[in-house]
Amino acid sequence: MAATGHNATGRGKTVPEILGLAFGAIYLLVGIVGFFITGFDDFFAHNTNETILGFEINGMHNVVHILIGLAGLALSRTLAGARTYGWLLAIGYGAAFVYGLIAMGKDWDFLSINTADNVLHIATAIVGLVIALLPVRNAVDNRRV
Repeated sequence: MAATGHNATGRGKTVPEILGLAFGAIYLLVGIVGFFITGFDDFFAHNTNETILGFEINGMHNVVHILIGLAGLALSRTLAGARTYGWLLAIGYGAAFVYGLIAMGKDWDFLSINTADNVLHIATAIVGLVIALLPVRNAVDNRRV
């Protein structure tokens, strides 16, 4: 991508691309910061009481956040990739929400999910739908006319 903020086609980024890149960066950062809190032992612990802003985490949860973040950064370089990332978020986090409803508080909850996580998971699934389905008329262009 050129230093002007345009991609190879010369157009600016679309809103789905920007959202995908932003969510990718946020999830990557959360995953990395998570390891400063949980360390690298007992990856699948449940009810860890180790949190980031009230969201319970464990090592495996951190790995998932890193993978989701990297996918967002890699896929959201194009509109088609951003749309694919949106569908991955919608389906993946929709499934994580259902998993959380069933697994929360159980001994076999390998992601250590709490209520705040569940709210974030359904919200992320909705954002994924927005990224996947948002109509795009023109790319966002920050050049001055």
